[in-house]
Amino acid sequence: MDDLQTLGVELVTLSKDQLKKIDLPENLGMAVREAQRITKHEAHRRQLQYIGKLMRSIDADPIRAALDDIKGVSAAANVRMHALEGLRTRFLADETVIGEIAATHPDADLQLLRQLRRNALKEQQLAKPPRAFRELFKVLRELQSTAGSTEEPTQSND
Repeated sequence: MDDLQTLGVELVTLSKDQLKKIDLPENLGMAVREAQRITKHEAHRRQLQYIGKLMRSIDADPIRAALDDIKGVSAAANVRMHALEGLRTRFLADETVIGEIAATHPDADLQLLRQLRRNALKEQQLAKPPRAFRELFKVLRELQSTAGSTEEPTQSND
């Protein structure tokens, strides 16, 4: 019971965007949003207890898995992140990898990807902060998430 209430507290601490990624029953989602809105200590505590009560009537495992994914704890999230990092590294080393990205994500903005690659390489040469390097990872991650697939970017053994 305490574990479910702790899980409810974790839900309340999430941002609106993170909450959207979790498939919550309507009544639980409303209770979580209400708890985020409440500022008075005692009312907040009672709302958290109510969330714990609601959590007892549902299967909490999918919610735990989604929270782990958001926090980057899950093994699947780690695999996806490492695959994206590998794809970014290969793309920086070889521009022809853009063909692989285009095949996997036909809606990708290839011009933006090429520009970010050029900027990232220039940043590395001039020992500047890795702004474009990070932006390239962000764009690749967004491409993967908008594809809505569980496909992992392919890695070659070259």
